[in-house]
Amino acid sequence: MTRRATIPAQPASERSPRARPGGGKNSGRNDRKNVAIDISPLPDRIGYMLRRAQLAVFKNFVRCCAEFDIRPGQYAVLAVIENNPGLKQIDVSTALGIKRTNLVALIDLLEQRGFARREPVPADRRSYALHLTAKGKAFMSKLHARVDAHERQVRTALGEDARDQLLPMMQRLIDTLGPASTDDEP
Repeated sequence: MTRRATIPAQPASERSPRARPGGGKNSGRNDRKNVAIDISPLPDRIGYMLRRAQLAVFKNFVRCCAEFDIRPGQYAVLAVIENNPGLKQIDVSTALGIKRTNLVALIDLLEQRGFARREPVPADRRSYALHLTAKGKAFMSKLHARVDAHERQVRTALGEDARDQLLPMMQRLIDTLGPASTDDEP
């Protein structure tokens, strides 16, 4: 059964500067009225709805953790390093499905903020082992409370029964379709 969904268009004046033509300069389109946009059949597409849900959850994460200036991907990397001190960069990349080049940029940022450090792996001169710094450990102990608050909000939005059904369904998709790899394009 196909549902027909229509959403109001956001006026150009309310869009983010990156979304505006001309990189944020007034393009003469700010007077555009709300225009209904037919987005069917997208609301019936699992991938589309998963992506929209992911964006909503990530937005809530950023809002909940605003005081820490941290993004979900950065938190994921820190959490994996916290639970697996000395893990090689390539292993973190594989575990999280992050491209190696993107992970390097993430680790650079986490190092600049003083949360993580790379140490050469003696048996492999090309590899680095990752560790949290003392500052990173203290940061994570505070951050976990905010991430827990975010998770409670998501659980409340879903309801516990729905959450308990959703997680196994998502895992079944991963098991059946295969996990994202570091070579996959999003």
